[in-house]
Amino acid sequence: MNESHATWLYAVTTAPPGNGPPQALTGVTGVAHEPVRLVVGSGLAAVVGSVPLSDFAEEALRDHLEDLRWLERTARAHHRVINESAHHGQVVPLRFATLYHDDDRVRAMLDERRDDLMDTLGRVEGRTEWGVKAYVDPGAFAAAPAEDTGGGDRPGTAYLMRRRAQRQERDTAHDRAAARAEEIHTALAAPAVATAAHPPQDTALAAYEGWMVLNNSYLVPDNATDDFTAIVDALRERYPDITLELSGPWPPYSFTAPPEESP
Repeated sequence: MNESHATWLYAVTTAPPGNGPPQALTGVTGVAHEPVRLVVGSGLAAVVGSVPLSDFAEEALRDHLEDLRWLERTARAHHRVINESAHHGQVVPLRFATLYHDDDRVRAMLDERRDDLMDTLGRVEGRTEWGVKAYVDPGAFAAAPAEDTGGGDRPGTAYLMRRRAQRQERDTAHDRAAARAEEIHTALAAPAVATAAHPPQDTALAAYEGWMVLNNSYLVPDNATDDFTAIVDALRERYPDITLELSGPWPPYSFTAPPEESP
């Protein structure tokens, strides 16, 4: 590439057979509306695009990351390329904003990380990521109202005792919901070969009510997909006080270790 552009990485996959130009990603565009292409080396292929430094150099990128609309739009484009690539073979998804100076640096990375990347591709071959979130209404897990603990004629003491009782009720409800979430996770993990736990999403960003008590990913063999989704359906019937949200299939975002970005 020239000095006005950098190479943005989306994913790594195995090199296509033959010596001709790959056609699988023809017409696919990336974060800067650039045509997506493959950089091939060491039996691997990096899915990349050339992005202008005027928008994607360090300082410009830092400014963009503070613009939530730009961030959402660009992140969607990044993941769209990864998902499209996954339709044509197993991929190692790369982190958002993984940038290299040029294609030669990408080829050098493929050579340096060849063994790790090949091992990772082999480990996730024939397996797909599924996400499951579980939400609860705190009131559904609250204990029965406690009897009046008293406080006599001392309003301050009565207030403190009520607050303590409220905290205890909330803690009890959360413990009950967490125990139910652990039961759900155990059932979902049975057909999976690996699991990954994520922190609850921010309520303002994810727009949900109540508590998110489960936010996990499961790496499921493709021949066990029906079993996995059937377990989700059975859990919904067994635990009507839990809202289960299934998403996928996804490329194995949570189960691959992508290369570090180039300085």
